[in-house]
Amino acid sequence: MTMLEVRDLTVTYRYGGASLAAVRSVGFTLDGGEILGVAGESGSGKSTMALSLVRLLPPGAGITGQVLFHGEDLTTATWGKLRAVRWAQASLVFQGAMNALNPVRSVGEQIAEPIRLHERVDHRAIGRRVADLLDSVGVSSRRASAYPHELSGGQRQRVMIAMALACRPDLIIADEPTTALDVMVQAQILQLLTDLVAQSDIAVIMISHDLAMLADTCDRLAVMYAGRLVESGPAGQVFAEPRHPYTQALSRAFPRVGDPTSRRAPASLPGEPPALGAVGDGCAFAPRCSLVMPDCLTRDIEPWPSGPGREAACLLVLPDPAVVGEDGPRVGERHPRVGASD
Repeated sequence: MTMLEVRDLTVTYRYGGASLAAVRSVGFTLDGGEILGVAGESGSGKSTMALSLVRLLPPGAGITGQVLFHGEDLTTATWGKLRAVRWAQASLVFQGAMNALNPVRSVGEQIAEPIRLHERVDHRAIGRRVADLLDSVGVSSRRASAYPHELSGGQRQRVMIAMALACRPDLIIADEPTTALDVMVQAQILQLLTDLVAQSDIAVIMISHDLAMLADTCDRLAVMYAGRLVESGPAGQVFAEPRHPYTQALSRAFPRVGDPTSRRAPASLPGEPPALGAVGDGCAFAPRCSLVMPDCLTRDIEPWPSGPGREAACLLVLPDPAVVGEDGPRVGERHPRVGASD
């Protein structure tokens, strides 16, 4: 059964009297026991999209569309309902544990807080739960009295995961969970998350700019550019055989084992992502695309099937990309999304 279904999610910010779209018509589904990776450059809208799922954006943000979590739309839920959902049913691992943790409270106190808020459990039971959580993420339960600055970066990140698991949620949103960690600790954190999914049947949305890491860790991969999903599908396939030119550029940027050409000179992507509100009527990636066609500058396209279980928002995946006529698959139309339930 589908745990999370996102339909046409759009997030806007007010700036200078204008409404600027940071996330544009995003849609996907997620089941229990599944890891969805979300990739893209900085500023592509990944974190904004993730925080909007549980309405943790600043007051000036506007959200339209639907976020159906266990069948209930969180975009219209009351604040009481949202408080019941956050941490208890859907929790977050924030980017940068040192900034997310309270420096003047012990890590044990911070792990215990969501348990006290959402469950009627006595003090001793909470202490045992905190100890078990720390042990489960590879941090000695004796460190419960430690403060964040007394732990290493990897230990702090594990504490954040323990906090996210404190109330046994169904969904974890991990925003750059391995940022600034060394390679060995990164591998341990990722293995921990994948083991938790396998053991507890929880669902995870994992956000990163590292396409190769997501391809190795996630079941499905969604690539964002300028606030939109431009490609999605099975993670290994999207990384190895990308359909969208943007995904192709990201994939080429990672050196490949056994390929001396890519190791010595990884491909680069010219230009910069468009500024917020600077996206015109055409494809947002067109100014940086080496395969751009005249229609790309004036027309946009929703994600279109590009293989079994795959979609890409590009004219090149249409049956005849050179001709965009008045009938047949239409540019700008909405089409069934990957994994959408009937």
